[in-house]
Formats: sequence, structure tokens, C-alpha cells
Amino acid sequence: MGTMDRIQSLRLFVRLVDLGSFSKAANDLGVGQPSATKMVAQLEQRLGARLLHRTTRGVSPTEVGQIFYEKCRLILHHVDEADTVAALVQSQMRGQLRINTSVAFGRRIMAPMVIAFMRQNPKLQIDLTFDDGYVDLVEQGIDVAIRMGRLGDSTLGARYLGLNPWIVVGSPEYLRERGTPRLPQDLARHDALIYSTAQSDARWHFTGGDGVNEVIQVSGPLRSNNLSTLLLAARNGMGLAALPWYVAYQSVKSKAVTPVLTNYSLPAQEIHAVFSSPRMVPAKVKGFIDWLSGQFGTAWWETPL
Repeated sequence: MGTMDRIQSLRLFVRLVDLGSFSKAANDLGVGQPSATKMVAQLEQRLGARLLHRTTRGVSPTEVGQIFYEKCRLILHHVDEADTVAALVQSQMRGQLRINTSVAFGRRIMAPMVIAFMRQNPKLQIDLTFDDGYVDLVEQGIDVAIRMGRLGDSTLGARYLGLNPWIVVGSPEYLRERGTPRLPQDLARHDALIYSTAQSDARWHFTGGDGVNEVIQVSGPLRSNNLSTLLLAARNGMGLAALPWYVAYQSVKSKAVTPVLTNYSLPAQEIHAVFSSPRMVPAKVKGFIDWLSGQFGTAWWETPL
């Protein structure tokens, strides 16, 4: 078995443990399942040890397999680093970079940012996916995910990028007809457009200049888990919407909607870049995150790239 074949078989073994399935791992590396089975058999033969438990549900590492897996990850990290040394000399990054983020943020903010980053790094191949649900980075083979709010999984590496503030907006027509709320309590008399995955649903949290928190129960004609839909409804005079500044900004600028209750603030979410290997960060991942951290200064939603 040549060196390249051996490295390929180590890669396959790592993906097998990550995914728990021969067919998924073989598919991921673009090899046929029979040759994947053969590669692992040769590996076990050479090491004189069983690396995997095979069951009807899939595969899992034996005790030896788990130790071997940790070593393989380390070896592959160094192989990838060695591959990028030549590229680093030319200060260019290469290979595939898989990025994942949420739908609205992805479309409005990450897509233009990623395109700007690609211009600076023409050797990189980017795979950019949008998901509003939770995505398992290891299982999906994602290098970097951009996430809002509290971080769940402590095994991942994370870098703080900035804050995502929210505002309440309504169309000028709606405010003429229904009046402009001056205090959070005034929302009881208004139609709210409710984002069904954040801001505690139908309870909006406000903090006044004096630091006092108020929780207001709101109700209205529309709930949606899609921010662009709520913005569209607000622009059409259907009610007041609590939205991230980055979603509302262009509409505020063009006066299609007006911010209200501006003396109060809604909870801002932290934005993090999350990555799967905190101990060994590949150059392309570190390069992208370093570049990203420069993009979220004060009022970052006002300066399109």
C-alpha cells in the first residue's frame, strides 16, 4: 500500500467513525463501498487489531479503534497542514471550505461576505449551505458555521464575531392609522407580526435606558419562522415586527418602515463562528475566521461590502 493509499485509508477510517456508516463514509470520499470495506480490512490486517464493531445499525470504534481514531485525526491534520505550507508561502488558501449559516443571515449578509472573501482567495472552493435548524458540523463535514445566540455544543471551537441587535418597525401607513407606540405597554393596542423561533415567541423583552426590563405579551394576525416574510408584512402595513437590524436596514433607509420604541432595546444575539476542531484549526478555517472577525464592527449591517 503506497503512502497516498495509506493516507486515504486513514481519511476513510476517520469518516467511518464520524458517520458510523460504510456507505456514507465511502460516498463522502468518493470511493465505492466494496473498496472502502477492503481498505479497512487491509488496515486491520496491517495493525493486527480489530478497529470497528460492525452491527446491523452501523459501525462504531473498538477501544483500540478509538485510540487509533484520535491518532489518525492528528496525522491527517499534519498532512493537511503540510499541503497548505506551499500555499501559505504564497499567502493563498486552497482546498474546499464548507460554510454553514441560517437562511436570512446567509442570504443577506454571508453571501456577499463570502463572495468578497472568494475574490481575495481564488484557489479556495467554497461550499455554502443555509439551514435554520441545528446542523451537526462533524456529521455534515462543515468547516465553519456562523451561529446566532447561545452556543450549545461545548466540544466545538468558537470565536465571537459581534452582536446582532433587533428593532421594532412598522410602515408609515400603519403608524398613521394606529398611532405610534411610545412605551412597550402600548403594544397591547397593536397588531404584532411574530417571529416563531426567537424573542420568546409572543413575549417581547424590552430594556429601558434605566436598565429596567419589561416583558410584553403581544398578539397579531401573522406568525412566521421566516424573517423576510415578517418584513414584507410590516412593509404592507399588517402590523409591527421585531426584526434584526440587518433584515430591516434597507427598508428603514428607504422609509418603507419606521423604527419605533427606539429608547428601548430588545435582546441582541451574539454572533459566533463555530468550528469542529478547536485544537487543530486548518489554515483555511483560521484564515476565513480571522477575516470574518474584521467584518462585524459597529453598525456592520449599514456597510454592505
